[in-house]
Amino acid sequence: MAKKRTSKRQVTALKAIVFIASLLPFSYIMWDVVNELLGADPIQTLHFRTGDWALRFLFITLAMSPLQRVFNSPLPIRFRRMFGLFTFFYASLHFAVWLVLDQSLSLDNMLEDVPESPYIILGLLAYSMLCALAATSTAGIMQRMGKSWFTLHKLVYLIAIMGVVHFFWLTKLDYAEPTVYAALLVVLLAFRWPVIKGIFMPKAKVL
Repeated sequence: MAKKRTSKRQVTALKAIVFIASLLPFSYIMWDVVNELLGADPIQTLHFRTGDWALRFLFITLAMSPLQRVFNSPLPIRFRRMFGLFTFFYASLHFAVWLVLDQSLSLDNMLEDVPESPYIILGLLAYSMLCALAATSTAGIMQRMGKSWFTLHKLVYLIAIMGVVHFFWLTKLDYAEPTVYAALLVVLLAFRWPVIKGIFMPKAKVL
C-alpha cells in the first residue's frame, strides 16, 4: 500500500502550528515577568528557564533525524531548521539575561566573573558556535558553502555536549535534571555514531 504524501499546504499548516507552539514557553516566561511570578530570585529563575528551553529545543532539533529513520518519513527534517533557530532564540534570551540583568552590561563585571566561572566560559563558547550555525542556516548560504556547510553544522554535537556540561556545572544541589539531559544526549548521539566516529576517528588514507 502506497504511503500518503503530506501536501505542501499541510506542511505549511503544520509549520505554523509548530511555530506558535514553540513560542508558548516564551509567552509563559513573559507572563510570569509581567505578573512578578518569578520567585525570590527572578534573575536566577530566568537563567534556568531560558537555558532549559534552549537545551530542550536543541535536543528536539537533534531528534529530527532519528525520527525520520524510525518513521521512514522526510517530514521531521522539514522542521529541523525551525527548531534549530528556536534553540538559538532561547539561547539568546539566556545570554541576554546574563549580559543585561546579571552583569548589567558592565565589562568590569564580566572580566571579574568570567575567568572565575568555567561554566560561563563554556556557555559563551557554545553560544558563539550556535551563532555561527544560526548565521549560516539559510538555503542560499548552504548552497554557497557546499560541503563546508555540513562540516560546520556538525558542531551541533559539540554544542549539545557543552550545553549539558554547562548545566551540570551550573547546578549546585540537585543533579537529577542534568542527568536526564545527559542520558537523552547519549541516546541521541548513539543514533549518529557513524557520523560522530567519522568526525573524531577518520579513516586513514591508503597510500
